[in-house]
Amino acid sequence: MMADFRDMAERLGYRNCRTLVSTGNLVFETDDSPVRDIERVLEEAFEQHFGKHVDVLVRSGPDWLKLSAGNPFPEQKGSEVCVRVMRTPLGDNVIDLLERHRGREKIAIVDGDLWVDFDGKASETRLVSALTTRKLGIGTIRNANTVIGLAKMIQ
Repeated sequence: MMADFRDMAERLGYRNCRTLVSTGNLVFETDDSPVRDIERVLEEAFEQHFGKHVDVLVRSGPDWLKLSAGNPFPEQKGSEVCVRVMRTPLGDNVIDLLERHRGREKIAIVDGDLWVDFDGKASETRLVSALTTRKLGIGTIRNANTVIGLAKMIQ
């Protein structure tokens, strides 16, 4: 699947397309275009090629490096820390909305993206049920290991 996604992007004219294992992430080069235009092109092509709609989020290389450096929980294991990368930045008021779902987790919003230190397995917390597109808007969750791996690919 990832090879097909990479090939699809190359046919669209994106260059030096690379994937990080099977994480659903693609790193590529392109001429300057608005991020939202790239998202739209990739979403439409994905739906045509694979037969289903998937929200695609795009960040420029510098923006991804900033996201990676902004992890507010760097001392925790990368598998226990996740970020919900958002299409539309979240406001700080979201933390109040998530409080009733929060147990031992620590949460922070950095530049509109939601970081969570699950302090264990994310699947064992109630907070995960509140991190949906319906409740927060279009976004995607990646663990800190993936965030760092993509940052290394970009550098």
